[in-house]
Amino acid sequence: MRQTQIAVPTWREASADAESGGHRYLLRSGMIRQLAAGVYTYLPLGFRVLSKISAVIRQELNHAGVQEMLMPALQPAELLKTSGRDEVYGHELFRLKDRHHREFALGPTHEEVITSLVKQEISSYRQLPVAFFQIQTKFRDEPRPRSGLLRGREFLMMDAYSFHNDYESLDSFYEVMHAAYERILSRCGLEYRGVEADAGAIGGEGGSHEFMAFSDIGEDTIAVCGSCGYAANLEKAEVRLRLAQNGSEPAGINSGTNIENAVPERFHTPGLRTIEELSAACGEPASSFIKTILFNADGAAIAVLVRGDREVNEIKVKHALGAQELRLADGGEIVDWTGASSGFSGPVGLTLPLLVDREVALMRRGIVGANETDYHLRGVRPGKDFSLERTGDFRNAAEGDACPRCHGVLSMQHGIEVGHIFKLGEKYTSPFNAQVLRADGQSLTPVAGCYGIGVSRLMAAVAEQCHDEHGLNWPEEVAPFRVHLIPVSAKDELQMQMAEKLYQVLIGLGMEVLLDDREERPGVKFNDADLIGIPWRIIVGKKAGEGYVEVKRRGMQETETVSLEEAVRRVTERE
Repeated sequence: MRQTQIAVPTWREASADAESGGHRYLLRSGMIRQLAAGVYTYLPLGFRVLSKISAVIRQELNHAGVQEMLMPALQPAELLKTSGRDEVYGHELFRLKDRHHREFALGPTHEEVITSLVKQEISSYRQLPVAFFQIQTKFRDEPRPRSGLLRGREFLMMDAYSFHNDYESLDSFYEVMHAAYERILSRCGLEYRGVEADAGAIGGEGGSHEFMAFSDIGEDTIAVCGSCGYAANLEKAEVRLRLAQNGSEPAGINSGTNIENAVPERFHTPGLRTIEELSAACGEPASSFIKTILFNADGAAIAVLVRGDREVNEIKVKHALGAQELRLADGGEIVDWTGASSGFSGPVGLTLPLLVDREVALMRRGIVGANETDYHLRGVRPGKDFSLERTGDFRNAAEGDACPRCHGVLSMQHGIEVGHIFKLGEKYTSPFNAQVLRADGQSLTPVAGCYGIGVSRLMAAVAEQCHDEHGLNWPEEVAPFRVHLIPVSAKDELQMQMAEKLYQVLIGLGMEVLLDDREERPGVKFNDADLIGIPWRIIVGKKAGEGYVEVKRRGMQETETVSLEEAVRRVTERE
């Protein structure tokens, strides 16, 4: 491709709304342009990258035995109502009506559509297992589109679905897909980790893994053990409790003697609402306090208790309650339920259901709100002064926590979710009454799995990991071209003749080459080449008359002067 024949509108500076390095360089290199918040156009170079990523996905899924198909983006709303996800997605669904006032939605994903199809077309256990995938545009009305392609309202996604006669078959195929994802992400040049995850709006009855690309701008937090390799999304991460030497309480909790018959002491804490303020005023570590966090769960009041140095994990709470909707109580609700303003809630005498984190249950005593504005209680004993009937893991893992799988220590890293795989079980096949006949003539409800990769998000994640202060640095598998051929002066006849000769040779060898035949200054050409980030650069300059060119690898400082034959050999070698 000649650069005068392709639209590559590079920018010297990115727009003010570019939120990250990858987003900034996707804009500056002319890969993408924003049409509206969370909605992007892919220009020719960006579309080539997107197509390369899609090709990698297709190759690996075909190898795994998954059949490609294409389903409608427009979905009848009754399908989502059948599965119950009409309410789960809520305002994230783009909803519309046709001229006959029938309700539709633009597909956020396609579990309902594929299950409906399987119900119609598959009737015997002999037709299972079967797996399908598509690469298609999806739509979600994100409340806060951010970071360019990382969280958009319209995005390209690969979604795959498998159906099985039993869980043994599902488990086996789940591992096949897990391995396929690893190959896909490795070929795309990403540093990533597969982590245990919550199933979210997709739901399901079995396991779930997210694939996280490491990035400081990632909105997901990953708990990782450096010893055994355990990794989980913060929503799912577990911890092993560290007990003090006496085996009765976590390290760092206040201990004391002769407290069995002690009565909690009420003391004045005017205006002290936060753990930080209380800790400073009382001279006690945050771990000595018990936070009482109030929630509205499907319209009902609930209190969650965690140590003062911990944060409530709302996903764990939601699952424990089986709640569809969980939100923090507002100021009015807190006053109605406790009689005190926010910051002074406590479990003693509270008539609400209590969810008590395991660490709180192991405390000998703690400081809590008194359910009276400007007052707290000290010396409160879990199990004696409030109930431990509902105890569980309700808090976020934190840096330095003990690994739940070994004696290692957890560290926290940020990541971008680029893929997610789920064991759905009968979550969709059962409400759709999808049935197949077994060998004995009895009906069987198939179990299913689903598997997603955000193709456009994967492009953004690669850009976040693969750039420097000059521009993008695409891995070879997904780069828009393999070679950027740059004659220093388009007015130099000898340089252009040599560039043309090289161009034809490389094209003949099956190389994808971008020839910069523009009449631009060398500095402009080299700056644009850095922005675009093609892996190999061949520069035809002053030594063209001697039969030499310069070869440079993107991201490397060194430029080598070599013969034409050596230049061809270098850029055609596969690592």
